[in-house]
Amino acid sequence: MRKSTISILIIMLAVCILAAGCGPGPGPSASTTPKTRTITDSVGRTVEIPATVEKIVPLGNTPRMITYLGLANKVVGLGGMAADKITPVTAYAYANKDLWANVPIVGTDAAGATDYYPEQIISVKPDVILCSYTKELADEIQTKTGIPVVAVPMGTLFGKDYEDALRLLGDVCGAKERAEEVISYINNSLKDLATRTSNIPDANKPTVLGAAATFKGAHGIEGVYMKYAVFSTIAANDVTKGVSDKAGGVLVDKEQIIGWNPQFIFLDSGGVNLVKTDYTNNPDFYAHLKAVNEGNIYQYPSSTSYYSNVEIPIVNSYYVASLLYPEQFKDIVFKDKANEIFKFFLGTDDYLSKLENAGAGYDKVTLGDK
Repeated sequence: MRKSTISILIIMLAVCILAAGCGPGPGPSASTTPKTRTITDSVGRTVEIPATVEKIVPLGNTPRMITYLGLANKVVGLGGMAADKITPVTAYAYANKDLWANVPIVGTDAAGATDYYPEQIISVKPDVILCSYTKELADEIQTKTGIPVVAVPMGTLFGKDYEDALRLLGDVCGAKERAEEVISYINNSLKDLATRTSNIPDANKPTVLGAAATFKGAHGIEGVYMKYAVFSTIAANDVTKGVSDKAGGVLVDKEQIIGWNPQFIFLDSGGVNLVKTDYTNNPDFYAHLKAVNEGNIYQYPSSTSYYSNVEIPIVNSYYVASLLYPEQFKDIVFKDKANEIFKFFLGTDDYLSKLENAGAGYDKVTLGDK
């Protein structure tokens, strides 16, 4: 009986081995792991991208965004400007100038003229092309290169569409957690600024003007900002309030500035020399301005350089607020706060000194002997 039982077990084991049906089978084959996945970009395009993205070509405003996401080392081709034209005001590019020194330029948006170079893009073999363009242009680039193109919003400064862009880029490039960190940092900074300034009575707020605005190049004092995010973030008493429904830089008649007669004037650093030259040629005009007579003219870096920065406007907001509302910001050491913000976004220590060395720092502006 015992021999019969053993014989039966031996036969059953042999059958199992032959049929490969007994015992645990082999684990999942690596070949079954998906190599691609499908996403929907911001303009509604369905795009098949690699499951893991290691090499990217960012165009439009995406080089700045991927810098904030800590993805600069994945760039194999770049949409941007020649290295010798980069200044610290274009913070993302300046912070990466050594890392990207040998990365080929494969597109440009200089002076609003969008262009890209299909052959050069193909030659660097990216996994994906990132851009902030229209559906039509994204389709065109993908057709000409045969490489997946993901379009994200251009990004309104401090707007939800900027958050959408960061999240989509983080998803595509494997940086979801960092995207949420960046979004939280921006929102927490804006909340801090708003909380400190929200209860200041309007009667206690000095009037301000953002001049020497940067848009399509540098301008003198007649270039002014309307609905300027740096001012609205801190509830500043902006003399241009109600003049226009559109945000951005515009040229105004200089007599209008006399009519506004702000107590403080803040100038983009790139336009300061134009203002100084104008002062030399037209001192009588400036003699009418309270800000000039009381020595309340200051400079800060432009918020805009190759599309809008994010880190510089946040720092600008702290700078302006610390001058307008010193009591509410007395616990802030501006230099430390500025470098903290720059470090978070750019990964660079003491970026403030780089701006200062380029003449684009935060400082009082002297016109003549004023």
